[in-house]
Amino acid sequence: MSNNDIGATLKSAQAQGSLATLSCYIKHSGPGFLQSAITLGGGSLAGALFLGVIGGYELLWVQLVAMILGVVMLSAIAYVTLSTESSPFLGIRRHVNPVLAWGWLAASLMANMVWVLPQYSLAYSALTDNLLPGTIPNSESPYTQLIVAVIMLGIATGITSCYGRKGKGIVLYERILKTLVAVIVLCFMGVVVKLGFSGALPWGKIFSGFIPNPALYFEPTEAYQSILATIENSNVRAWWSEQIVGAQRSRMIAAASAAVGINMTFLLPYSLLAKKWNRDCRGLAIFDLCSGMVIPFVLATSCIVIASASLFNGKPYEGLLVEKQGVLMVDESNQSLAPQIAAWKKSIDSRQASLQAPLEKAEKSLAAMLIKRDNKDFAGSLSLLVGKDAARLLFGLGVLAMTLSTISLLMIISGFCICEAFQKPHGGSFHKWGTLCASTGIIWPFIWNGTSKAYLAITTSVFGYILLPIAFLTFFVMMNSKKLLGEHRPKGGKRWVWNSLMGLSLLTTGLAAGNTAWGKTMTIAGESIYVGRWFILIFSVAIIIGFIYNQKVTSKES
Repeated sequence: MSNNDIGATLKSAQAQGSLATLSCYIKHSGPGFLQSAITLGGGSLAGALFLGVIGGYELLWVQLVAMILGVVMLSAIAYVTLSTESSPFLGIRRHVNPVLAWGWLAASLMANMVWVLPQYSLAYSALTDNLLPGTIPNSESPYTQLIVAVIMLGIATGITSCYGRKGKGIVLYERILKTLVAVIVLCFMGVVVKLGFSGALPWGKIFSGFIPNPALYFEPTEAYQSILATIENSNVRAWWSEQIVGAQRSRMIAAASAAVGINMTFLLPYSLLAKKWNRDCRGLAIFDLCSGMVIPFVLATSCIVIASASLFNGKPYEGLLVEKQGVLMVDESNQSLAPQIAAWKKSIDSRQASLQAPLEKAEKSLAAMLIKRDNKDFAGSLSLLVGKDAARLLFGLGVLAMTLSTISLLMIISGFCICEAFQKPHGGSFHKWGTLCASTGIIWPFIWNGTSKAYLAITTSVFGYILLPIAFLTFFVMMNSKKLLGEHRPKGGKRWVWNSLMGLSLLTTGLAAGNTAWGKTMTIAGESIYVGRWFILIFSVAIIIGFIYNQKVTSKES
């Protein structure tokens, strides 16, 4: 159906009333589900699982709030794109601020190149921990991991090269991926339902967990507070509280980042233009985002958080600690937990090096609670529903499907970025070469040696979240640009509502990302450099220069 046909159909439905309009919206929805496909990937799965481990039910609100704030901005992106019916990158560069335009494009491309790293890490973990445990020789060798990553890149490249085609093979592949992702999400929902009927879930705490509590950005959740209270030495208590809050904060940021990433802001406008939607489809686009993205994401991630929280929150790593003659100690005989034992000892040694004080029993439990879980641990959460072996296979297949789907989409978005940078048509040779920018994921074995391969998704998501305000600021300015939108710029009460909602999204995201970036350091020539704050300061000055440049160009044209 052409854009004119869609526009006419929408106008006809709107003339018939709200029910007919809703029916028409449901029939023609689409791009929102594409956004949902990239959102419900390895990053959101890992983010929800680790969020449940560290915060339990108290942090259920994080991904809900992040998604709502993100959809406000995605709706603004859809409004601007469909109002101008042209490339938003060109619109920003020519009519708003070239620094914001190039900053948005560069940040989106950079986020793809970084975000693709944990997809390969998660996929490898799914193979070694869930699908083929013990069958890949020398599986901990970075060169073995590199070989597997290169094979995966070959598969992903072949899939991505079919972008825009309607062959039976690619359609079958997409259907298989979607089915596997749906199965793992439904399994987590099934776990929650089973736990609910068994009376194992505290529904009061769960519902209250959806109420935003920003204080948890600065203080530990209840499960840790109760153990901290048993530590007699106040300095030791403060030290552990700082460690917990740091871990809690990074997981909150990562979960929020997985909800709406900056690369999604680049995917949406071009997927709308590819469908040839026009100004008449602006209401449809907003409805599509809310129904196709918000509802599935919040429902799926909430169930994952609940399942993870019920099994892991406030509990030491399984099998790590034993009590002998009243003394709590690490089970050194359990060689299968050698990496976790090493991580536990490192945590204890770090505390003793920081504070010369006797080690208390509660500290041993806290250190064991903070050990990072991995895919083999998380798969156990599904065993409540389908049994241990089936859970291992289902979880592994689901994670593999999520990562392959996300890798393909990240490659496609990278192609969009390169095409826009060089002003080349999408889907051509430039797009295909551009997709290889996201092949950086294969080097993950050489930059990550943590005990949990799944945790790489958390560290990279924090990086991605720092870049997100660039996109939010860009479209906030665009929505208020008379030069760009002309008569389509919101007026009166609508403009006040748009600016209030976008301002809240920009302020909330900007403060959280700025706070995270401000303390980021990098060691150069033996000195610690605050790269985060230098980036903020330099980019802020560049934006001001960009506005001045744009004003001069505008005055010359007039």
